[in-house]
Amino acid sequence: MGSRKRGRDVHAVFLLDKPAGLSSNQALQKVRRLLDARKAGHTGTLDPFATGMLPICLGEASKTAGYIVDGRKEYQATLKLGQATTTGDLEGEVVSSQPVPAFEGLEIEIAMRKFLGPQSQVPPMYSAIKRDGRPLYELARQGIEVEREPRPIEIFRLELLSWQTPALEFSVSCSKGTYIRTLAEDLSRVLGTCGHLQALRRTGVEPFEALPMYTLVGLEQAVYGQRAEDMLLPADAGLPAWPVVDLQAEEAGRFLHGNVVPGQGVCGKVRVHATGPSAKAVILGLGEVREGGVLHPLRVFATGVSVRPFLSL
Repeated sequence: MGSRKRGRDVHAVFLLDKPAGLSSNQALQKVRRLLDARKAGHTGTLDPFATGMLPICLGEASKTAGYIVDGRKEYQATLKLGQATTTGDLEGEVVSSQPVPAFEGLEIEIAMRKFLGPQSQVPPMYSAIKRDGRPLYELARQGIEVEREPRPIEIFRLELLSWQTPALEFSVSCSKGTYIRTLAEDLSRVLGTCGHLQALRRTGVEPFEALPMYTLVGLEQAVYGQRAEDMLLPADAGLPAWPVVDLQAEEAGRFLHGNVVPGQGVCGKVRVHATGPSAKAVILGLGEVREGGVLHPLRVFATGVSVRPFLSL
């Protein structure tokens, strides 16, 4: 007889305000243990020194993660000019120093304009991108540098927040796959010097930019106060632009078994809901209404998941 998985079924999205000093996976595991959840994953890795929004997908919500990773990211960063490090941030060793030119804020803003729009960016060696099955950061720690293919990114907004030599604080809105460390190093070169990130905070992840995030301490206090549910979002909260298709009982059963059902006049990717036995809305999964108005299952949840992620705390 197989052993039962530890924990319980929690199907929701939790917006963590990740603290500095923890990897994204370490932070994820702390959230999972606090909620006693069997399954959890995250979208959009943050470096250990970075803080800010890290969406945690619990239970069946993990099936939506692949569709929300393409969203925009918002950051606030502090760039220290005059010193370059091995990692491009404060965790690396200083490898070179250069004078910092005397310039005004307007000169910095003009330099920043050069980075707006679609472009290519070469990922840093200290990244989780894999080469022959090995993360690049492992090679970098051995002093090995390999050629990296430029990747398409887009900078939607880049603004100067403050400037006091040698610290330059800026905010940025960018596409997925953008390395802010690399952006900071490139900006330093355009300004005629070198630099590295001294601080990085992710302030938003599309589509959650306007929603509150919660600290590990706040979550722990809420768990003990039986208020953790108030911090959780529905399992499909990461896809607000997808229309909702509501199925009746018979069609809901067919959908849960992976069968096609009528699409109810919409088209494209949809969230699939139904009314459960207790008259509460449940989420059945994700689907796509294709030609002919037929709804095809994309990701079916193991069971109907309540729109409200009720917990027994």
